[in-house]
Amino acid sequence: MFYQFTPQSRFLLGTAGYPSPDILHQAINASGAEIITVSLRREGSEGGAFRTLLQQLNKRILPNTAGCHTVKEAVTTAQMARELFDTPWIKLEVIGHADTLQPDPFALVEAARILCADGFQVFPYTTEDLIVGEKLLEAGCEVLMPWGAAIGSGQGLRNIEGLRAMRAWFKDVPLIIDAGIGAPGQAAQAMEMGFDGVLLNTAVAKARDPVRMAGAFAAAIHGGHEAFQAGLMEQRDMASASTPIFGLAQFS
Repeated sequence: MFYQFTPQSRFLLGTAGYPSPDILHQAINASGAEIITVSLRREGSEGGAFRTLLQQLNKRILPNTAGCHTVKEAVTTAQMARELFDTPWIKLEVIGHADTLQPDPFALVEAARILCADGFQVFPYTTEDLIVGEKLLEAGCEVLMPWGAAIGSGQGLRNIEGLRAMRAWFKDVPLIIDAGIGAPGQAAQAMEMGFDGVLLNTAVAKARDPVRMAGAFAAAIHGGHEAFQAGLMEQRDMASASTPIFGLAQFS
């Protein structure tokens, strides 16, 4: 496997939409994230200043193909990102629906197959569909990134049962929730379900205090993972007294 998650790297953070480069810098440091996502379009529009900031952060860069709607767009963008950032990693997005920004599963699998054959290590932004997941793994992907909800919606985990099924089916595959997370509690919920990481951007970038919010998400993601590892209690239909009956005082 090309990447093993560690407790310090379960939070992946995006770099778009922050009030200033300084706040972005502070937020990334507060998050403890070891991996940050960068759009090639962002790099192209801001040039040298943004590249300097990335160098100062000394984080692992995960370029993405944000805004691509066709296989050709996504593959070309990925190839340009590899040259620019000197990394085989690519977060693959091939958008199929303009309103929901849902990935196009057919184009996604095709682009993933092309890129994996070309030596890329692909992080595909996908849905919780098990068949699409299987096809992406067959194409050469080693990690899957199902959405929680629509990008930037902040709705959290819209399809809990579908995500649980995905986690159970792909037991040995790293799964990262990508998109739709709007609050630390939602990120903790994903980690309590056994997901390996959470990738988000808007919930931190658009917060009243992005630096403080980044720290809150870091704590929630860590806490959720620790809870999963410790073993969460099972839900019950009936009450179950925590105090034993034996030893209670007898009155006559």
